[in-house]
Amino acid sequence: MNLSLAIDIGGTKIAYGLVDNSGIIKNEIQKTKTPKTVDEIKNILENIIQSYENEVDCIAIATAGAVNKENSKVIGSTGNLAKGYRDIDFKNLSKKPVFVENDANAAAWAEYRIGAAKDYNNSITLTLGTGVGAGIIIEDKLFKGKSGAGPEVHFPMDRNQKRACTCGFYDCFEAYASGPGLQKTAAQIFNDSSITTYDIIQKASCNDPRALEALEVWRNDIALGIVGLNNLFDTDCFVLSGSMEKFVDTEKIEEFVNKNTVTSKTRVFHAKLQNHAGLIGAALLAFDSSLFSLN
Repeated sequence: MNLSLAIDIGGTKIAYGLVDNSGIIKNEIQKTKTPKTVDEIKNILENIIQSYENEVDCIAIATAGAVNKENSKVIGSTGNLAKGYRDIDFKNLSKKPVFVENDANAAAWAEYRIGAAKDYNNSITLTLGTGVGAGIIIEDKLFKGKSGAGPEVHFPMDRNQKRACTCGFYDCFEAYASGPGLQKTAAQIFNDSSITTYDIIQKASCNDPRALEALEVWRNDIALGIVGLNNLFDTDCFVLSGSMEKFVDTEKIEEFVNKNTVTSKTRVFHAKLQNHAGLIGAALLAFDSSLFSLN
């Protein structure tokens, strides 16, 4: 059995734990707040690694941001992390091999290897939260594009609302399918910009018609995006993960997608690995990678 120190670096927290080559978490996952400066982030990573380095075969890092194809460096999309984060030399943080991958890609690999998509050769995992992350598996291989920056689901929806997206463009899938997307949809319906996603869910649980309408529009936007992705990739299944996925009816979305796709029918599942998918996926990718000869 090989053992990895797996670290998940996000905009608000850093989580870490020991994961074996079967994807089993071997200890209690620890969490700490993500610091506001790059030097503090480096110090925390160095301290975490120093504490476990002698126990593990490698360091596996899932991170916000696009990662190069060599799995060594963050190359873009880190607006939720400290300035200079992309300059961190992850390889020099440890004397053991260090493997870095985008957190959405890592989550997709975990769901493919041991989660909801484990019986399928082709799958797309969408992480619905503050943004929308995507990881795509094609014929048992992780799709990263020519530079490593793919996939990004920043394709425009046909809304013509000029709704700003985090990428700088307008009316992207993320601007509608994310948690903030739901909030903005509800704000239009309620004519109240102060309404929160928490308010929407609470009001919907009490059968408030406007909250139910907002959720229905949001779910439909997710379904429309999945139709487009299935038309492009003709995939076996979609896995929905992240903090917002529990508010999605996967059976209804699957029915809608299969009525409207021009390729073959697909399946839509809730994720199985939930909050630990990034950690697990980073470890499994590290062990599966040809960069390491651990066995």
